[in-house]
This record gives sequence, C-alpha cells and structure tokens, in this order.
Amino acid sequence: MCGLIGFLSATGDAKAVEPAIGGALPQMRHRGPDEGGTWSDPDVVIGFNRLSIIDIDHSHQPLSWLGGRYHLIFNGEIYNYLELRDRLAREFGATFETEGDGEAIVAGYHYLGEKVVRELRGMFAFVIWDAHERVLFGARDWFGIKPMYTFTDERGSFFASEKKSLLAVAGEAVSKDVDHTALQHYLTLQYVPEPASMHTQVRRIESGSYFTVRPGEPVRPHRYFHPDFAIKPVAEPEKLYRQITEALEDSVEKHMRADVTVGSFLSGGIDSTAIAALAKRHNPKLLTFTTGFERKGYSEIDVAAESAAAIGVEHITKVVSAQEMMDVLPLVIWYLDDPVADPSLVPLYFIAREARKHVKVVLSGEGADELFGGYTIYREPISLRAFEKLPGGMRRGLGRLSERIPEGTRGKDLLRRGAIGIEERYYGNARIFRPDEMRGLYKAFDPAVSYMDVTRTLYEQTTHLDGSTRMQYVDLFTWLRGDILVKADKMTMANSLELRVPFLDTEVFAVGSSIPTELKITRETTKYALRRALAEIVPPHVLHRAKLGFPVPIRHWLKDVMYDWARAIITESQADELIDRQAALRLLDEHRDGPHDYSRKIWTLLVFLLWHGIFVEQRITPEVPEPAYPVRL
Repeated sequence: MCGLIGFLSATGDAKAVEPAIGGALPQMRHRGPDEGGTWSDPDVVIGFNRLSIIDIDHSHQPLSWLGGRYHLIFNGEIYNYLELRDRLAREFGATFETEGDGEAIVAGYHYLGEKVVRELRGMFAFVIWDAHERVLFGARDWFGIKPMYTFTDERGSFFASEKKSLLAVAGEAVSKDVDHTALQHYLTLQYVPEPASMHTQVRRIESGSYFTVRPGEPVRPHRYFHPDFAIKPVAEPEKLYRQITEALEDSVEKHMRADVTVGSFLSGGIDSTAIAALAKRHNPKLLTFTTGFERKGYSEIDVAAESAAAIGVEHITKVVSAQEMMDVLPLVIWYLDDPVADPSLVPLYFIAREARKHVKVVLSGEGADELFGGYTIYREPISLRAFEKLPGGMRRGLGRLSERIPEGTRGKDLLRRGAIGIEERYYGNARIFRPDEMRGLYKAFDPAVSYMDVTRTLYEQTTHLDGSTRMQYVDLFTWLRGDILVKADKMTMANSLELRVPFLDTEVFAVGSSIPTELKITRETTKYALRRALAEIVPPHVLHRAKLGFPVPIRHWLKDVMYDWARAIITESQADELIDRQAALRLLDEHRDGPHDYSRKIWTLLVFLLWHGIFVEQRITPEVPEPAYPVRL
C-alpha cells in the first residue's frame, strides 16, 4: 500500500522532468512514509513512497528485476503472491531476490505478458518499464480498489496514485480547468464517475483495465475484467451456502498475510462482523475499531461492542463531534483529490487515524452489498412488478399523476418510479439533485447531459439479467468504485493505514455472481444466501439486523451547530461562475426553517465549494500533518 508516480517521455528527455517528479512525491507521502525514491532513464522517470507491509527489509521500490531490464512501481497487495511465485519458479525457472509480492508481478509479466493481470488475486495499481523493449505496461485491479490517475501533455504521459501529485507537475492552467460535465454528474451522484476527474485534463485508468504504451503514443487502456453475473440454478442451496463460506474463509486467510499487525474495522452490520470473526481465527489478539456519534440513532458503537464481545476481540471506539467534522473537512477533501459528498468518509478518517496508533493494516467489509445483494433498493424491482404489468399509457398516466402530488406526500415517489423503466429510475445509491433542481443553482447546467450517459452502456450489457442483478452490475461500475472504494482508500491512506477488502476477491466474486436472485433478495430481507452462509460465524444479534448504513447527523447539525459554518463556506466561495450563491443560501435557510430535509444537497454543495477553494482558487490551504508512524507495528 503505497504511492506511485511515473512519467513516460514523448521526446526522450525524461531526465528534464525528474526534478518535478521528485518534487511531487511529497504530495502523497502519507501513502508511504517508510521510504521512497526515484529511478530514471532517457524515456522514463518513476518515483515511489513505500508503506512496508510484506518483506519489510527488502522489496524496496522502484524495484529492478532481471538485471535491470524491468523496473516496477506498485501500489497494493497480491494475496496469492506465494502461489504465483512457486508457479513461475516451477514452470519457467524464475528466480527471486526478495520475499515480496512485487517480484511476483514483474516476473509474471516477463513470462506471461499482459495475461499476468488475470493471475493476480489482490488490489493493485502498477507500472512496469521494460528497458529492453522500451515499453511501459500498467494495470489497475479488478474492482478498482487502488487508484491510478493519468495526465498527458506535450512532454509525455504522467501516472500517479493521487491527482494532487499530477497537478503539481501539470501547471496552474490544468488546475483551474474544471470539467463541467463531471461537475454535473457529481451534483447528481455525489461523486465523479470514472474515467473522469473534476479536472478536464486529468483522467483515471478504469478498474479492471491495463495499458501498454511506448514513448510518444497515447495511453489506450483495455478492459480485462467484466464482472459478469453468470447466474446458475441451485438444486442444493446448502451446498451453495458452504461454497460461500469456504470462499470467504479462504479470502480472509489470504488477506491476513502480512509481516505487520492486522486489525479489523467493525460496525454493527453482518459484513464487517463476519470479516472480524474469521480474522480472529488467524490472529487471536485481533483489535477491532468502530466510530460513531453521540446522537441517538446515529451510532453503531453499542452493537459493534456487543459483537466484539461475542466473537472475543478487543474493541476500540472513536466518537466524532460536529466540531471535529467541521474542523477536519478541508483536510479530508485535500486527501480526496476529487469531491465525494459522502458524509461518512469524515468519521472513517477519524477511526482510521485511531486504528493507525495500534495496527498498520485493517480488514473491512466493503463490496459485500454489491456482490451479494445487500442494498434495500435492490428489492425495488420486486415491489414494482405490478407496475410492469400495466400498459405503457397507464404507466405514463401514473407518472403525470405523481407530478401533481405535493412533495413529501406518501406514495408520490412510488408512483413516479413505477411509471418509468429501470434504466431511467436507477443510477446508484445516491440521488442528490434532479435536473430540474439544478436549474438556477448550477450555472453551467447542460440539459443534454444526463446521468443516463453514465449507466447507458451498463444497461445495454445486461439486458439478459433481471432488474435487481442489473442494479448490482451498475453499482459495481459506479457507486462501488466512485464512492465506497474512493473513501476507503483515501481516508485510510491519509493515515498511512492499509485497508484490505476480502469480499472484493475474485474467488468470492465467482461464487457470489452465480447466486440466483431469489436466494439473494426476498421481500423480507437482503443478502439472504450470505446470511445463511454466515449463520455459524456471526453472532445472532447481527445475523438478521437491518442495514443501518453509516448515518451522519448532518440533517440536525446543519439546522444549528453547523449552520453558520455552512453559510460562511457558501458566502466566501469564489465559484460564482459555477454555483449560484443566493440559490445555495436559500437552500440552506429552507433546510433550517422548513419541514424538508435538504442536508444531503447542502453537504454536496459544501464539499464542492471547499474542493474548489483548495484546488482551483488555491485560497484554502489545509494544514497537512507530517506522517509519523513506525515502520513496524
């Protein structure tokens, strides 16, 4: 788990850029405070900040292999590296000078070529320079756990784990160029969908993709992984439940591989509880960590503590206040690179900071909902089946009727959503501003831009699947990699903490993607098959507990303790060419004074305005703490 930056020259003058690369590395020292360095030749400069987890005393990066033919920079972990090293030695006679996973990648590339990415079980973003063939090969992991940004100008192509490092070498013109389409999608989705970023000229290598590029060529990624749901009939459900359990047990066992202490995040839900319970089998002294709030209904601390006691692990908690949220938000946004308007990422930052005092690696439960059907919204196709049987004209009539029903009236949204098809009604778990709500607020609003531009191709690829599974597929490409994994990576890395996600494993996905919908989602519950599989692993009080998510009490705080703070952010912002200040202030006042909850809309605006103040106006400069963590824990 580290930070990488690389440059491929278009002119053969890479060394002229080396000082800039070296100057950009400190921008992401939090990703790897243990050691760092650069390497260059006439075509390439690569730099690295290392967080040493496996083979601490060796496996330094940039890593040279085969007499200096290959040079690797690699962020992430390969959990099957021992098996892959053994295979390469046995089949090809490969030799290794370290005990780490980095050599497994570069040796695999030498013997298997680009196919090596399909052999890697883990999370990764890496770049390999072949000094003999003068070609750069890079890839990003199957699900998008680890990030990689890219930027190209007349000098050549740049790659980095964090966008702020690219902005440091790109220049002021690039930093001030906001992508209006990306911003419009953000105002709808609460994140910027891949491959875009909020800066027009900076893009992301998409999840499940690799690229091969030579000096002077454009970067053209190729997708190697399509998360297909190959649903199969199940004659023996109990056998399926055993397969789920065995796959997850194996994944957790491999995710525990490390030369440092591994802990686990623990909420009140089934996913993180299962991970912690399985992890304890490999570390009897496992530490678990939970965060929450003092306000009733907005904390899972008590349930998590009960779970920790039931599975027999030591438990550490952190309660977050409104003042702490306000104080740290600019710094959190600096770490994010792009705005993500998910309030839960702030308490995640705090619990990661607390965990890093005790461990260097944590496990977490991200991905279970997308793979096993955990979101309540996935039950919507079941509840709307009656609408699908109606003639088209009648459905459209119900839609028009819903428009005449006052806002807040029970049943209004059900009629509206039942009147439209799944391609139009579902575009992710967060739906912030509708197009009609953006008019008059977002000055660059373009009616030709639609959230359906993000999901259209995904729906075209899944016409053979049922509605709930199509929603899962959409989330794998949007919500999971745009929100869930971004906040998980950025908030833990901000604290030099490695986060591992055993549910997002290729073997776990192979089982989860085969489950029939009726064994995932019922009228009574979600993740049915997973709950059955975990019945002997998680405590009874968690097994059938309803999903709480990670609620943050901004609805209440924005009415009182956060009101003046929010108003100051809006008033002081210099993003007037994009956001109408008076419209934003009216929204804040209506939330404070009226019956409607506009907190998520307000939070989405506040996060963007702070982001704009940091990265575009450069008016806000958060004080970034110096990483000061020991190499070994």
